[in-house]
Amino acid sequence: MNAPTGLDFASISERVQTEVQRAIQRSIKGVEYFSTSGPSLGSTPKDVLHSRGTMNLYHYRPLASEVYRVPVLIVMATTNRGYILDMVPGQSFIEFLLKSGYDVYMLDWTAPKPEEKSLRMEDYVLDFIPDSVRRVQQDSGETEVSVIGYCFGGVLSLLYGSIFSDGPMKNLICFTTPIDFREMKLFSNFADRRYFDVDRLLDSVGNMPPELILQSFEMLRPASRAASQVQLWENIWNDEFVMSYRMFDRWATDTLPLAGEYFRTITKDLMWDNKLYNDTMTVGGREAKLASIKVPILHAVAEHDHIVPYDAAKHLITKIGSEDKEEVMLKGGHVSLVAGANAIKRLWPKLDSWLGERST
Repeated sequence: MNAPTGLDFASISERVQTEVQRAIQRSIKGVEYFSTSGPSLGSTPKDVLHSRGTMNLYHYRPLASEVYRVPVLIVMATTNRGYILDMVPGQSFIEFLLKSGYDVYMLDWTAPKPEEKSLRMEDYVLDFIPDSVRRVQQDSGETEVSVIGYCFGGVLSLLYGSIFSDGPMKNLICFTTPIDFREMKLFSNFADRRYFDVDRLLDSVGNMPPELILQSFEMLRPASRAASQVQLWENIWNDEFVMSYRMFDRWATDTLPLAGEYFRTITKDLMWDNKLYNDTMTVGGREAKLASIKVPILHAVAEHDHIVPYDAAKHLITKIGSEDKEEVMLKGGHVSLVAGANAIKRLWPKLDSWLGERST
């Protein structure tokens, strides 16, 4: 009897052998995964320029022989660690900026202590950021500073820029920055004033626990963690995949608590009253209107951002008072926009092209 046509027995044998080898590798690599600590992150050489309370100001050591005149200050989101922008060599946004000739500083955060629950929005916008800018000026010898804000770091940068509109900020770059908090749908529902008693929560626990923050992020995609773990097992034979998984998984779960009074303001002024979008936001009694910002601004948004949907970010450019302003929509998600292979090909070159000609 002739064998059925259309079957490639040699190909079937090769595929079986491949799957057998991958099964063996999964077992071996699975043991390695649980017995090793993963890649070292945030290792680009830097110096601590200043440290006070929950803030840390870093200065990265130059990697180019010629450096742009205007230094860059990166303001990180207060819920996340700054090493998302400094993964491993070759996949580090910080390293890319340094090799491209920028003088790079970062305002990063540590967990507020229980006694720091009284930190307010004005401590961040009227103290921490201006203090960091002054120290960058002193260290670099330049009066002008470009600011890059990631996610809620962008919100803080907008508030700072709108209040200190006379300078010394020369350029502003925001990554995935929300201004219309009504469009942060799940967060809005989570913080619905009818059901979320923020005063009772914070009066009880002091600072906003990181577990609640992480859970709110994971509720956006409830099955994502289980799905990613299945994907990890299927690809655990692949060293490059595993390294990438470990880097991003570590960062995603390394969530910081938020100072109580600061979170109270975020909830009431931004989530409930949408004051930034409505042009009624004040910080320490000072008006913070986006139209006051006149410096060149670039806003990068992600096409598939499930944390800051485009509807929450799209009004930023129209509300800014600058004449030199641009929004760029790039493929990717909230994290892959700024880190990973997607960012290397898309965001990083765009930012270099835009910022380079405005940094001389």
